[in-house]
Amino acid sequence: MRLKDCYNFHDFRRMAKQRLPSPIFNYIDGAADDEVTYRRNTTAFEGCDLVPNVLRGVGDIDMSVTVMGQRLAMPVYCSPTALQRLFHHQGERAVAAAAAKFGTMFGVSSLGTVSLEEARRICDGPQVYQFYFHKDRGLNREMMARAKQAGIEVMMLTVDSITGGNRERDKRTGFAIPFKLNLAGITQFAIKPSWAVNYVRHEPFRLPQLESHVDMGRGAMSISRYFTEMLDPSMSWDDVAEMVQHWGGQFCLKGVISVEDAKRAVEIGCTGIVLSNHGGRQLDGSRTAFDQLDEIVQAVGDRIDVMMDGGVQRGTHVLKALSLGAKAVGLGRYYLFPLAAAGQAGVERALELMRIEIERGMKLMGCSSVDELTKENLRFR
Repeated sequence: MRLKDCYNFHDFRRMAKQRLPSPIFNYIDGAADDEVTYRRNTTAFEGCDLVPNVLRGVGDIDMSVTVMGQRLAMPVYCSPTALQRLFHHQGERAVAAAAAKFGTMFGVSSLGTVSLEEARRICDGPQVYQFYFHKDRGLNREMMARAKQAGIEVMMLTVDSITGGNRERDKRTGFAIPFKLNLAGITQFAIKPSWAVNYVRHEPFRLPQLESHVDMGRGAMSISRYFTEMLDPSMSWDDVAEMVQHWGGQFCLKGVISVEDAKRAVEIGCTGIVLSNHGGRQLDGSRTAFDQLDEIVQAVGDRIDVMMDGGVQRGTHVLKALSLGAKAVGLGRYYLFPLAAAGQAGVERALELMRIEIERGMKLMGCSSVDELTKENLRFR
């Protein structure tokens, strides 16, 4: 496949599958247990129909939004995801540059492979830092201070990952960081030598946000051990409230699903929440973000910016989420597959296709601006 022949999420996925060794492809593509939630994240949109209006004079379209004080030229952003230079040597550099080109927000993960500071130099637009809560409170404060110094506008604390999900695809291949592949996994790398050549020709794989705290280079600490030994499963609302006060700026919780938790986020001073089940990679069988969106917007949408991610593959999915009150929609696999397939050019093509789909959809809906999208435009089956 060639990049110019990719027109949607499924095309990018197929192209990435052709390029990547299967252990890496399945790390992106896989989810927890039976992957029920992963599938439902997308099929949830199918139970909702758009009801367009006509003859509304929609020559000019304004799809810009403001979320957590950040102005975005389009109502989607690139959610922070881990290990991006494992998929393509450009990694977060490609995503930062593409986000800058399209005037939208992106994020760097605690498990990112490019430093916060370098990503900030590439893109001067809105940037979030996806943060994990560690047992070492001093380490938490140090990492927040680093983010503040780097010019990060939004702190995004992931709250649904106090332990890793049961990702059985990875177990079958032995996928881990550092690599501990079984024979089946090694064989898959052998039949995709172009990835290995590309990998060794570029700078060594790093986790810059963690390297002064965790020894990954000599295999002393694996990603799975990082989650089980360094992250704090006893993290509480009091701990997060202290973080919100310490940060003193835009603070978002990623991984909220229940109305009760959304209300608590408001009470402790958060300015945003992302409804998310981690792409189905944590608790299989959990509720989808889209299915919970209306209930949570009704409960807290006038007091906090509500976003969502999970399963978004089309511009019409975005329009449905915005119609229910989401301020913006996060993309994950939607840009990771094109990143793996073609680096920065792939991410840019994916964002351009999404921009075109949203613009076309708004015209066909009879809406000139995002503010005109409401629940009146939807019917549920």
